[in-house]
Amino acid sequence: MEKLTRKYGLLTAICMVVGTVIGSGVFFKAQNVLNATGGNMPLGIVAWVITGIVMIVCSLQFAVMATKYERVSGVVDYAEATCGKNYAYYLAWFLANLYYPGMTSVLAWVSARYLGVIFGWDIVGPRVMVIAGFFLIASYTMNALSPKLAGKFQVSATFIKLIPIVLMAIVGSIVGLVNGTLTNNFANVVTEAVGGSVGSGLFAAVVATVFAYEGWIVATSINAELKNPKKTLPLALILGSLIVVAAYVLYYVGVAGGATNAVLMEEGATTAFKNIFGAVGGTFLNICIVISCLGTLNGLMVGATRGMYAIAARGEGPRPDTFGQIDKASNMTTNSSVWGLFVCAAWLVYFYGANLSPDGGWFGIFNFDSSELPIVTIYAMYIPMFIVWMKKEKELGFFKRFLLPALAIVACGFMVFAAVYAHGITPFRAAREAGGFSLPVLFYLIVFAVIMLVGFFFSPFFKRRFEKK
Repeated sequence: MEKLTRKYGLLTAICMVVGTVIGSGVFFKAQNVLNATGGNMPLGIVAWVITGIVMIVCSLQFAVMATKYERVSGVVDYAEATCGKNYAYYLAWFLANLYYPGMTSVLAWVSARYLGVIFGWDIVGPRVMVIAGFFLIASYTMNALSPKLAGKFQVSATFIKLIPIVLMAIVGSIVGLVNGTLTNNFANVVTEAVGGSVGSGLFAAVVATVFAYEGWIVATSINAELKNPKKTLPLALILGSLIVVAAYVLYYVGVAGGATNAVLMEEGATTAFKNIFGAVGGTFLNICIVISCLGTLNGLMVGATRGMYAIAARGEGPRPDTFGQIDKASNMTTNSSVWGLFVCAAWLVYFYGANLSPDGGWFGIFNFDSSELPIVTIYAMYIPMFIVWMKKEKELGFFKRFLLPALAIVACGFMVFAAVYAHGITPFRAAREAGGFSLPVLFYLIVFAVIMLVGFFFSPFFKRRFEKK
């Protein structure tokens, strides 16, 4: 079986982390955080930092793993080295058929959505959905035909998306200090926090920031294509995570210099841009958001196109000879990419039907957000890896063997809880009393179980039993 060449350096790897995490959330979560804290700016900063620490702790743990294990696809390699081939197979199957394509399909729509905002289109109308399909296919085409071009686009999009963030962080802070808006926003609280207390408001704000930090693990999918991966990937995970946290916090502070907390809570960050940079600034922000989302889409597509290859490269899954094929001209996982596009398209149809369709959802009780709920399972699947790491890596010191993975387990547990809390597992009685039947996390988990059951029939365990018979 042919192998992928080492074509990406540290800059591309860092941009995979930063570019995949920073999408549209950074530009609009500030409003959610302010509303959760009642306009308490310092409390909002604490919320951004807390969730950033969660991301940094998990990325540090994977960075340590990256210095020891390296084969085909980062996180799948770590799962195999810690929990064995069967566990790694199921993680890879989940990534290839639910996690990557679920988020990728939604980012195609989000990119089209913000383009539609610029032109005044209905964000769930036919024009936006056609553009969403085009963005999905265009991202696939770029990755399938020219992985190097996809890498260069990722770097370019990352730098472009940082322009409005840096501008607002610097100019907004200066303007806010000069006119007193920033000082006033830090000194005064607009209203009572969600839940009536600082603690409940802080938790609600942290939950609001959780999904703005998701996606960094996608960077490990190009492990086999990184130059000196045992050095490059850990640096990329750590530096990329720190850049993301700094960007989020500084942007949040800069926005507070552009308008009062009360206005920001009502109208969002776009108003701050318009106040500081004029009407052109608002349009510029929307253009940057489109590019930002396309960069995130590209990063996710990188993972989606390599999903089945990560399984086939181990001689596992359906037709390893087919999905393990690498194009000689482009050095790309051609058949794996085709499958990735197909599954992304299927999840785009699902997302529209479940969340955007005007008739209230095509799938009844199985309507859920396919971009955010996979967090429930991906972070839960990290936990056994960290536990086994603590048992297995006896030559490491206390910090790397016990303290860091223990903190990572706590961080993963929090991310799972936050995802469940945000989307809710409504008790049957409460659902009936509310006149509906809302169990999104439960029914997501049912869909997850069905997808994993399909994967079982292609698993190493099933194949061994079948071959014996």
